[in-house]
Amino acid sequence: MPRKSTFSSAGCSRRPANVPLPTPAKPPGPRLPPMVQTLLFARYRDRWFPRLRRRYGEVFWLDLAAPIRHNVVVLARQEEINEVFGGPVDVLHAGAGNTVLRPIMGDHSVLLTDEDEHRRLRRLLLPAFSSPALRTYEDMMRSVAVAEIDRWPVGEVFCAHHRIRELTLEVIGRLILGVTAQAQLTALRPLMRRLTDINQMTLLGLCHAKLRRLRPWRQYLSVRQRLDELIDAQVAHRRMAADNRIDVLSHLLQAGHRADGGGLSDAELRDQLVTLLLAGHETTATGLAWALHELSRSPEHLRRAQRAADEGDDAHLTAVFQETLRRKPVIYQVARCLTEPFTIAGYRLPAGTTVMPAIGLVHLDPTHHEQPEAFCPERFLDGQPRSLAWIPFGGGVRRCPGAGFALLEATIVLREVLTRYDLRPDRSRPETACPRQVTHGPARGARLVVAPRGNGAMA
Repeated sequence: MPRKSTFSSAGCSRRPANVPLPTPAKPPGPRLPPMVQTLLFARYRDRWFPRLRRRYGEVFWLDLAAPIRHNVVVLARQEEINEVFGGPVDVLHAGAGNTVLRPIMGDHSVLLTDEDEHRRLRRLLLPAFSSPALRTYEDMMRSVAVAEIDRWPVGEVFCAHHRIRELTLEVIGRLILGVTAQAQLTALRPLMRRLTDINQMTLLGLCHAKLRRLRPWRQYLSVRQRLDELIDAQVAHRRMAADNRIDVLSHLLQAGHRADGGGLSDAELRDQLVTLLLAGHETTATGLAWALHELSRSPEHLRRAQRAADEGDDAHLTAVFQETLRRKPVIYQVARCLTEPFTIAGYRLPAGTTVMPAIGLVHLDPTHHEQPEAFCPERFLDGQPRSLAWIPFGGGVRRCPGAGFALLEATIVLREVLTRYDLRPDRSRPETACPRQVTHGPARGARLVVAPRGNGAMA
């Protein structure tokens, strides 16, 4: 958006050339009341943000009510977002930007910490998601996927999102916590469902101490407490058993035996496990539901993906998931809270401002993605988009450590679905996005119908 020239008060003559222009402190933005802006942000940002971008430009200001930050600067241009992702971590605090998640994830979550503490926790987590570790998870992912997908109702309308959540929940329970006993899995499943089914009102209300004493907030925290107890019992059992299993908990327990004493405390371990359980379960399920939604509405892309599944072309199946996350980002934006004044896009922003890179706006920017509204997995095979124009897992030192885990799981699930079934939607009109906690999923659950491959039932 072009800025107005600066004039002096005397005769409106132009400022002398040798006098620098003052640095503006506030980008343009809507003048709606904070509560109205907060409602639009919470429920409709995937539609509201593009309108704000068209009206105010690549950088705009929001005034949001607590517990979301009051002063928010949304960034839609890749160049400024790169500056944030690569900027000084002592100035750009992601943990402070995620404060709304603290009652769910815990004080020690890698999502809620910054600077040295974040670096330490991330260093301890990364070995569990390294390439060698991921290879050991494949067989378990595949066996869980096959068991769930084979139970899908043939010829009936069902919510793919719901069934895939059951699948990813099972994968997460087994590969994060190492839970294999049916009794433990039976106890874990309803807790996970209730925690991930939180709505926006409950999520925001958890940040207010007085509301936590009331329903539904008190009930939600009670569920979180029961999950903590289940995790504590599993950790204690695994410490006593001292076995060598192939799961994330094993990696984290090994990290806890470091000679320098730099491992995870029990509280830190619990919060990392809760974070991985909740974030890893819901985000991957939502992305996969969107992928099946897209494929069911495009016979051409469905046939190409089925051929890839038959031929073991995992690169194409991964590209299907990557394109889905580009077109339907599960996480629409991320946040960084400024600890001191910071200049970006020509604006001098004060300490306490929340800078918000808008992933969804970058992904639909025609500057980076030709025909951005089109579903085209081939764009990730033929000269892949620049990595910083595809940021579903964030970027910089805060990039999601479980990105490789999610891509591997998605590729395996797509292969097992597409080698078995033809897909069609229950109606021709595409589903819109609906906010769930911090994710954006299909509003009707990605409803579709499956039929065994090759029987002509989908014609």
